[in-house]
Amino acid sequence: MGKRDELIAKYAEDLKNKCGMEPDMDLLTKVTIGCGPAIYDADAETVAASQDSELETVKNNFLIKKLGLSDGPELMEAINKAMETYGMSERNKYRAVVYYMLTKHFGKEAVYS
Repeated sequence: MGKRDELIAKYAEDLKNKCGMEPDMDLLTKVTIGCGPAIYDADAETVAASQDSELETVKNNFLIKKLGLSDGPELMEAINKAMETYGMSERNKYRAVVYYMLTKHFGKEAVYS
């Protein structure tokens, strides 16, 4: 099993155990691949939920650029909801897991097909 497969398995565990979701493994794999090399970088693989600048980056680079959504207050509301679902006390919020939840929230799975 390669490093990426190990990470995908770890992300699936987080979705099940910390977020209470049954992951769509095909979509999770595509979202993880879409994160590119960031998943291998200790700093970039997680989302710093307490940093507004980091949440803005998720909004601008993922929701607007990648998923093609229009800017509006519902984007930040969805990000905050994903952070709450993950658990505010959870230190490591993996980027691929957050992006997966946001993709599902907005029904944008087709972006990855």
